[in-house]
Amino acid sequence: MKIVFDSSTLILLAKTELLGVVSEDTQIIIPKLVKAECTAKDTFDAKLISVLFNSRKIEVVTADKQFVSKLCRDFKIHIGEAEAIAVALKKQLPLAVDDLPTMKACKILNIKFATAIHFLVKTTEDGKIDKEMAMIKLEKLSFYGRYSKRIIDDAAKRLKGGK
Repeated sequence: MKIVFDSSTLILLAKTELLGVVSEDTQIIIPKLVKAECTAKDTFDAKLISVLFNSRKIEVVTADKQFVSKLCRDFKIHIGEAEAIAVALKKQLPLAVDDLPTMKACKILNIKFATAIHFLVKTTEDGKIDKEMAMIKLEKLSFYGRYSKRIIDDAAKRLKGGK
């Protein structure tokens, strides 16, 4: 599966140590600015993302600057998120995003999207991590992400086997 990633989800998956597992069966595509945003700091997550980039598990592409500017204006989103949307639209791929204004833009533009929690649930359902580890990673996502209690509770229920 191919999917375009925004920095928010890429960083959350790295912080929770899920990015390596996700990259095993997902072709990750990011715009140049997202790469810059995700690798600029000297942090664990930035180093993990750099390793995946260097091992060619993350493909970096260029976005159309004029279209990116229009998306920034129209949706009042940051340039990195606009680049990710532009690439997703051009390549007709879903977007991995955890930024609420960008998710709203995806709904308007009819772009399918997934959050870090979606990846956690899918990874668990596919048996790549066990339920106990999934709950630990959900706790980390709760700490690092900006999720409501309702979203975390719903994810916990799904991870434990409920619908």
